[in-house]
Amino acid sequence: MMKNWKKELPLIVITMFPIIYLAFIWSSLPEKVPMHYDFQGNIDRYGNKTELIWISLLLPAFMYILFLLLPLIDPKKKLQNMGNKLLQIRYVMTIFMSALSVFIIYSSKNPSVVESSLLFAGIGLLFIILGNYFKTIKPNYFLGIRTPWTLENEIVWKDTHRLAGKIWLLGGCLIVVLCLIIPNQEMLSYIFMGIAGLLALIPIIYSYFRFRKLKN
Repeated sequence: MMKNWKKELPLIVITMFPIIYLAFIWSSLPEKVPMHYDFQGNIDRYGNKTELIWISLLLPAFMYILFLLLPLIDPKKKLQNMGNKLLQIRYVMTIFMSALSVFIIYSSKNPSVVESSLLFAGIGLLFIILGNYFKTIKPNYFLGIRTPWTLENEIVWKDTHRLAGKIWLLGGCLIVVLCLIIPNQEMLSYIFMGIAGLLALIPIIYSYFRFRKLKN
């Protein structure tokens, strides 16, 4: 039990950080704060600052609880066999969601200094990190490229995740670089969505053709 608490305590602290940050700056926030931005980076919706409470709690807490429960409901117990790799992925995703919550809170307090390129760069960095873990993910129903063909054949799973790891690494690096050199936020938004779409679509298509090739 003590060993489990030692593993969970840092994750709980990371999960609680956004609400602590929000409490620290609460008195300096106006009653109405920016809650959404368009592709040009302009504010297109305001909301009551109490909405930030739900954002700061739900985003990181959902990710923490989800990864806590997934190994328990995994019917084949593949996730439990990942050991420290699963714990490392939990850290990555919990830190990302907490950082996203802090980014939203900070942008509500300082809308004039926040650019969408910061968010896109953060997601690009997430692609890079997750790409490095793809080859270690065992076949399961919850994590990774879960298509009918990867779940049907372990060779297809391995080959698909090997490819996905490479293109997510390259795609993430490309996104980060573009965030540094493209000043137009609207153009950057469309480019980001295009790259993200390809990173999601290419492994799916590859898994289908890889499965067909093995079957034939």
